[in-house]
Amino acid sequence: MSDRKEHWESVYQNNSLLGLSWYQEEPGLSLQLIRNTHIALDAPIIDVGGGASVLVDKLLDDGYTNIGVLDVSAQALAVAKNRLGGRAPGVNWYEEDVTLFRPPGQVSLWHDRAVFHFLTSKADRERYINVLKHTLAGGGHLIIMAFAIDGPVKCSGLDIVQYDTNKLMSELGSDFELKESGYETHITPAGKQQKFAYFHLLFTPETF
Repeated sequence: MSDRKEHWESVYQNNSLLGLSWYQEEPGLSLQLIRNTHIALDAPIIDVGGGASVLVDKLLDDGYTNIGVLDVSAQALAVAKNRLGGRAPGVNWYEEDVTLFRPPGQVSLWHDRAVFHFLTSKADRERYINVLKHTLAGGGHLIIMAFAIDGPVKCSGLDIVQYDTNKLMSELGSDFELKESGYETHITPAGKQQKFAYFHLLFTPETF
């Protein structure tokens, strides 16, 4: 078991979901950004690091029919599957480290709330971006959220990398076109504030 997987399995095994700082009862910003893309309801979507998030529930409620959820933690995915009950078989579940993911096909939308900022090594970020470019179809949408420059410097006991637009674009490179960015202050279940930056980009490789 990798160190990354071991860490996140322990987090979900030893903590209540409601006690985790990133938990949202209503993923309003993610939903709005996804709706704003106007992708078809049957377009393939992947929620990277989705784990126990209720975003998949809300997307199903909205009528999206081709949703994948990727997380390194089996414990986190089990929470979501159990919560969805009879709807769970209609979702594609991937228990995998995103930097090692081998997608079964391309997607129209890649959503990542608070995974990329945990990748503190350049090599891991390069692997993530390589997977992203192989998974996201040309003209597809990337929605990514990370701690802002004036946000937290750690999460779940781990160091993170803070981002603004220039810093993220320098990582992603010229194959991505920024469509929208901004900030959101997330209130944790403990009542603390976490400042996130969010970005909506189009994947526009030269071969597209």
